[in-house]
Amino acid sequence: MLIGQGIDAHRFGANRPLVLAGVQVPHDLGLEAHSDGDVAIHALCDALLGAAGLGDIGRHFPDTDAAYAGIDSRLLLRRVMASLVERGLTVHNADVTLVTQRPKLAPHIPAMVQVLASDLNCPAERVNVKATTMERMGFTGRGEGIAAFAVVLLREPTED
Repeated sequence: MLIGQGIDAHRFGANRPLVLAGVQVPHDLGLEAHSDGDVAIHALCDALLGAAGLGDIGRHFPDTDAAYAGIDSRLLLRRVMASLVERGLTVHNADVTLVTQRPKLAPHIPAMVQVLASDLNCPAERVNVKATTMERMGFTGRGEGIAAFAVVLLREPTED
């Protein structure tokens, strides 16, 4: 078994959709980023890459590369997963925490779990997404942006 953790954060910006864990969430602001700004998937990619000893998301998909401008982060997650599959690694479970004062995410969490489970090729029962606030402290508490934390457990190939 291999464990990895990832963290990401982005500030809010106007004229962008808010996409979290592959789900468009109704909100008056989106997240500023080179890609679509999906902090949940970015943190998850870092956790997956870290568990596999493959660096981080910036190494594989640099924000200096125009090819990734505005890209759907699910495509990045699928590329990370393809790299893991090549190495015989599978996701045992994933846990993602979104930190934001607003918007309220509870109604969107079941859809987020389904999207991530599909892209991680694992049962939805092994994918957890939760949201919390920072009780109005820090940049997330002031409504300036969203942070995400992810932890994953990967299975190595079994030797017969």
